[in-house]
Amino acid sequence: MALFLVKFPTPMTKAHFLPFNFLGLDEEESALETSEVVILPVPFERTVSFGRGTSKGPHSIIYASRSLELYDDELGYEPSGVGIHTLSELESNVDPQQMVGNLSEVCSELLDSGKFIITLGGEHSITYGTVKAHKNKFGEFSVLNIDAHCDLRDTYEGTKYNHACVMRRILEEGINVTEVGIRSYCAEEAEFIKDRKDVKIIHAREIAEGKKDDWVKEALTTLLPKVYISIDTDAFDPSIVPGTGTPEPGGLDWYQVTRLIRDVFRSREVIGLDIVELAPIAGITGPDVLAAKLAYKAIGYKFKKSL
Repeated sequence: MALFLVKFPTPMTKAHFLPFNFLGLDEEESALETSEVVILPVPFERTVSFGRGTSKGPHSIIYASRSLELYDDELGYEPSGVGIHTLSELESNVDPQQMVGNLSEVCSELLDSGKFIITLGGEHSITYGTVKAHKNKFGEFSVLNIDAHCDLRDTYEGTKYNHACVMRRILEEGINVTEVGIRSYCAEEAEFIKDRKDVKIIHAREIAEGKKDDWVKEALTTLLPKVYISIDTDAFDPSIVPGTGTPEPGGLDWYQVTRLIRDVFRSREVIGLDIVELAPIAGITGPDVLAAKLAYKAIGYKFKKSL
């Protein structure tokens, strides 16, 4: 007896009918001219040194964002109302140094138009390009790096533009760096940070063991009035975000990270933000949604009149 297999179509969900942009906003809510926020996807992946897949991060974050509720229960409003425009992915088939230059030019143009930029990576090396553009626009500010790694090597695997060197390059720009969630670095980096006044490390173990009475306040005391925030998804414990280029055990949780960035937005002028190093895993969408909601939280904190 012949068997006939009937293939039923995949059920259509709400996401199938939404525009492919951050949050799936309609044209009126996402027009470049009227949007306060620009989402800049940069799927650059040329210097990763362990796991691969960060080039898929921006697409996965944008896709996951289309499942989010627009109302923020913590803030009591819909941050999407400020207007959020999603740009096309930046060309990333270039060498690391050229990527930094290209990204800096794009960000400079957006900043001159008064946009608040959220850059989605891609590997962490992209942060150098965005920070250079913000320095040209804003002058003096601090970088808050939420990360498992210091990224303070001088060179790595033959290039100064490696993801493991990005905070070293930023320090060379004369910008102070505060790093939170750190739990892995090499002997070269340990020696480099000794007695330096332009870099502050808050280790994840100190937070977890309660050795810092109020680590958020300690981080805030190191920051200038203007702050750029860089969030490497490996800052989170890998049980929460397993999909990242270089996972490290013992990281931060959702409420620790959102408390930190909320208080930075509350007490400082945050001038820009990036989320990097998400390496999506097929069938595991939680990390993608986390990164998307983190970007949306940042928008909410930025534009809420009173936090």
